[in-house]
Amino acid sequence: MNNYSSVRVGVAGATGYAGLELLRRLVRHPHADLRFAMASSASESKRLPALGRIWDAPIEPLDVAKLASETDAVFLALPETLAAEIAPVLADRGARVFDLSGAFRLRDAAVRQRWYPHTGVTSVPIVYGLTERRRLELGSAKLVACPGCYPTAAVLALQPLVAGSLVEPGIVIDAKSGISGAGKTPTERTHFSECHDSISAYGVFAHRHAAEIEQELGTAVTFVPHLVPLDRGILETIYARLRPGIDETAVAAALTRAYENAPFVRLTGADLPEIKHVAHTNFCDIGWRVQGQQLVMVACIDNLVKGAAGQAIQNFNVVFGFDEAAGLN
Repeated sequence: MNNYSSVRVGVAGATGYAGLELLRRLVRHPHADLRFAMASSASESKRLPALGRIWDAPIEPLDVAKLASETDAVFLALPETLAAEIAPVLADRGARVFDLSGAFRLRDAAVRQRWYPHTGVTSVPIVYGLTERRRLELGSAKLVACPGCYPTAAVLALQPLVAGSLVEPGIVIDAKSGISGAGKTPTERTHFSECHDSISAYGVFAHRHAAEIEQELGTAVTFVPHLVPLDRGILETIYARLRPGIDETAVAAALTRAYENAPFVRLTGADLPEIKHVAHTNFCDIGWRVQGQQLVMVACIDNLVKGAAGQAIQNFNVVFGFDEAAGLN
């Protein structure tokens, strides 16, 4: 039962792309009392012109003690090494924590050590926050590990089919993301001159999101991400073979059953989705076509909204018993 009319909220890491998206939505959220917007370090303080007349207070230096004592919920849009350190501290002191980093997404200790070596063992229960698939677990969650952007689209598209044994092993995920998916800190790869007029594959057999996708699906996949010259958005083209006797009708039925009550999953069938259909929204659009036993799916999200800030707020709404779409429409 919801005993909250308003929740005291803090955001840490407010100067990054995902942090800015959080602030834009939380200041208008009907049940969020935004108390603090903090930077990623104890020495950084600034004003953000992009948030003029939305959030005019300065971005404060990071202060974990203040977040722990003066908020009910904290959104962490921090580097994973820092999130790994402070998320359990905040949760132990009573705050509900929504971590947008990858620090706590992987459950297997050995796999987590490979991809997130700074994440230690914690006694705080962790819920993987793919809202549509973990809604029942979220109600009592103290620490929510919000999914990565690529896994969000891939798992939403594939999990109903894998769970229903509709597809054969050997799934291939060809994923393309806008530049903001690489974060705000510039690198040679994200330099304008490197990205403009080009598309590049990266992280082949070496991307941490592959481990996250395989964890949630329970099967191996071939995952190849690409960087495309867009500000935002993810489009994943997924290839799988249907098991004998499975046809397009069975695919459509499985997806419809899975998402008939999901406000932010739109099934488009043979009308394949595009990034512009989901940009600046919390929707995941999923389309598919079948020829013989070959299935091709296309899943699209905005990497900064459904792939980050929007999904975190969606989880916040479920945890505190609010309308799942509050602050997101």
